[in-house]
Parts: sequence; C-alpha cells; structure tokens
Amino acid sequence: MPAAARDSAQGRGSVRRGFMPLVVDVAVPLASFYLLKDGLGFGTVAALGWSSVLPAVRTVWSAVRDRRLNGLAALILVVNVAGLVLGSVAGDPRLMLAKDSAVSSVVGIGVLVSVLLGRPMMTAAMAPFLIKGDAARGAAWERLLAGSERFRRAERTFSVVWGVVLLGECVVRVVGAYTLPVDTMVWLGTVVMIGSMALAFLLSGALAVVPMKMMLREELGDGRGRRSAES
Repeated sequence: MPAAARDSAQGRGSVRRGFMPLVVDVAVPLASFYLLKDGLGFGTVAALGWSSVLPAVRTVWSAVRDRRLNGLAALILVVNVAGLVLGSVAGDPRLMLAKDSAVSSVVGIGVLVSVLLGRPMMTAAMAPFLIKGDAARGAAWERLLAGSERFRRAERTFSVVWGVVLLGECVVRVVGAYTLPVDTMVWLGTVVMIGSMALAFLLSGALAVVPMKMMLREELGDGRGRRSAES
C-alpha cells in the first residue's frame, strides 16, 4: 500500500477510535436516560444511575482487555461511582448531575498539575494523531522533544488549553445543575460538554497542533537531508 494511502487509512482509524468513546460515554447514556425515565417510568435518580453503567463497564473492560490501567479512565470511573453512590444515598438527582462536573474539574486539575510536573497528560492523546504510526515521524517527535524548547512549549500549551477549558466546563455545569430543571440539565450538560470539547479542539489545534505539525514537517525534511549528506 502506498505511504499516503496507509497514512490516510491510519488517520481514519484514529478518528473512529477517537469518536467511539464519545458515542459510548455521551450519546448512549443520554438516550438511555430518556428511555428509562420517559419510556419505562424510572425515577430520575434511578435513570441517571442506570444510564451511567455502560461507560463504567467500558472503562473496566478496556483495562482488562489491554491489561493496562489508563489513569485518566480510572479517575473518571472512580468519580462516577462516588457520584452515583452519593446521589443514591442522598436521593438527590442534582448531586448526580454535579458529579459530572466533578469529573471535568478533577481531570482539568490533573492535566494542569501534569504540566507543572513536566509530563503533560494530554500528550498521550495528541501524539498518535501527529505521528500516525510512522517510525520516521516518531523519531522526529523524539528529537524535537529532546532538543526544541519551542516544540515542548507547544506540547505544554496543548494540555494547558484542555485543563483550563475543562475547569470552565465544570463551573458552568455545577451552576446549571443547581439552577435549572433536572430534565433540562441532562441534555444541556451534554451540549455544554460537547461545546467545551469543540472549543478545546479549536484552541489547542491553533495554538499547539498546527505549530507542532509544521515543526515535525521541518524536522522530517532536515532528517532526510542529513541522511542524504551522510550517504
């Protein structure tokens, strides 16, 4: 298969893999909530609880299948379970809605702390889209991380943008959970989340991904030039 076609196929595969968690964690729970509540007559707390089961199962199954615990997924699972337990005990659906904001805030804080520690958490999500499974790109990535402060700064910026946006999303959803009707906030919270993700994609793309793509392209060109000169 030609390299361009292979990269295109890998890119499409990455996009599908990237959207699958969104479908499982957002679309399915949202549809399940309204089916259980309006279609089957479940109470609000019960509908919220049961509609959160599939994302939790997906997280556990991924850990078992890959034999590797994803720290971010585990963190989200713990917050979800804690929120479900608290909401069930208290019988407060608003608390169960607010726990979604807790996920955003905890993840956002974790991302920002990882930047301060010099290990930006979001790099693991970004790198595959830029490297595309190509060995030469992977080597160029490593060279830039080791030798380019501009590249490392863009890498940090990517995580900072996501951390700040997630914290902003948390504030909006907490306010909504305690000021708007529960049924309204169930779908509006999803809209806020998707809107926040779109904003984070746009900002992180413009401020980090595009510059990093250009630097990778330049590094790949320089690397080919160096190899030609040495041969």
